[in-house]
Amino acid sequence: MTDLLIEKIQKTQNPVCVGLDTSFEYLPEEMRKNCRTFSDAAKAIAEFNHAIIDAVKGLVPAVKVQAAYYEMYGAAGMEAFEATLTAAKEAGLIVIADAKRNDIGSTAACYSAAFLGETDINGLKFRAFPSDYLTVNGYLGIDGIEPFLADCKKHGKGIFVLVKTSNPSSGQLQNRRFENGEALFEAVGALVKGWGSGSVGKYGYSDVGAVVGATHPQEAAVLRKLMPRTLFLIPGYGAQGGKADDLAVYFDPQGNGGIVNNSRGILCAYKFEKYKGLDFAQAARAAVIDMREDIAGALARRKI
Repeated sequence: MTDLLIEKIQKTQNPVCVGLDTSFEYLPEEMRKNCRTFSDAAKAIAEFNHAIIDAVKGLVPAVKVQAAYYEMYGAAGMEAFEATLTAAKEAGLIVIADAKRNDIGSTAACYSAAFLGETDINGLKFRAFPSDYLTVNGYLGIDGIEPFLADCKKHGKGIFVLVKTSNPSSGQLQNRRFENGEALFEAVGALVKGWGSGSVGKYGYSDVGAVVGATHPQEAAVLRKLMPRTLFLIPGYGAQGGKADDLAVYFDPQGNGGIVNNSRGILCAYKFEKYKGLDFAQAARAAVIDMREDIAGALARRKI
């Protein structure tokens, strides 16, 4: 799967991932004003997402869809989640389900079946959600990861394991150091590197990637050296404070190895003065183009 994602990044010349972490409040007023139920809100969100997907397809390689923004609307919200994943797949985009799942092995297997594998009903096989990658939490260790690894291998899928997250308080645990001086995020990174060692593709990157936040470039530099064959999913650009010039250390010397997520900066671009006069979909497309150029400039400056 990571070979395919890298090929799409190369084809679009764009390491930008559009985060469809779509809050109801992000929608234009005309789409929100008549909503009175979960079903109304979910349908409006799905309609908004479809328009964003149509606007950015062919321009970006992937979208990331955060499940929490849909779960809060109950069954109707999960229908919108599934419809969003399906629309993105049909548009030719790589689909990352951002659900940060994990549990003990048997339960992890159920999560994996939902997002990466298949569910068996009397010998018939069904796919619950059409996603290509799933974000997972590796805190339970290898027995909670093995079901995901098995489905990645069987079904040609991938995972992104939380290693260094973008939130301000991530260091409370992730930067804690052991007696030998190693930080927890480094220890997790080493595990992820090992978990992915058997799935390195033709471009030199594994189907087991890592979530490494754009707000922590110093830690990212350490991880890039530690994990040279691990693709980074990089959240935190834009609204959370991540800047393009900080991102160079996340990529390898050839400018590969990362995909940068942006959610609010794209979904809400129509609210910015810079994109005044554009509708929300047009503004999202313009914001993606600006982000692509911002990152390309930063990577070029690194090589000077």
